[in-house]
Amino acid sequence: MVLAITFILAFIFASFVEYWLHRMMHIFPHFGRDLVPHYEHHRENTANGVLREFKDYLMVVPLSCLAFLVSLSVGISFVGGSIVYAAFSAYAHQLQHENPTKCVWMKMPVHYVHHKYNQWEHNFGLAVDWWDRVFGTYQAVDWLTDLELEQSHQGYWQIKW
Repeated sequence: MVLAITFILAFIFASFVEYWLHRMMHIFPHFGRDLVPHYEHHRENTANGVLREFKDYLMVVPLSCLAFLVSLSVGISFVGGSIVYAAFSAYAHQLQHENPTKCVWMKMPVHYVHHKYNQWEHNFGLAVDWWDRVFGTYQAVDWLTDLELEQSHQGYWQIKW
């Protein structure tokens, strides 16, 4: 039971870190410039593929390793939850760039909308919208147009890997 809770907490923690890292890239333009080519990402409005995105999102793992200070099993569970979130986020990020209608776990694919409407102060989540709602940066828009409906025939796995 403790390990399941730890895993879930790590998943939530990783989403929190992701939200704030992305938000910091918008508040402070030079934040993370050497780590992530964020402006190029916005200019080109593309993602690098699930596997390359996953590699980048694994940066949360060293921070997650602090859980090993509690115990070996808690550390493994926490790191595992962080890795699973990194994989989910990499997939969700790529999916939102290629077929946002498939992001059925959100009412509105926040990262897609963030790009489509050039929202530099809203919708910072990549895979979930929780933190945008908690911190007041969620901005709902009517996003579903003919362009998105044309993409909806593609499958969930028909993305760049």
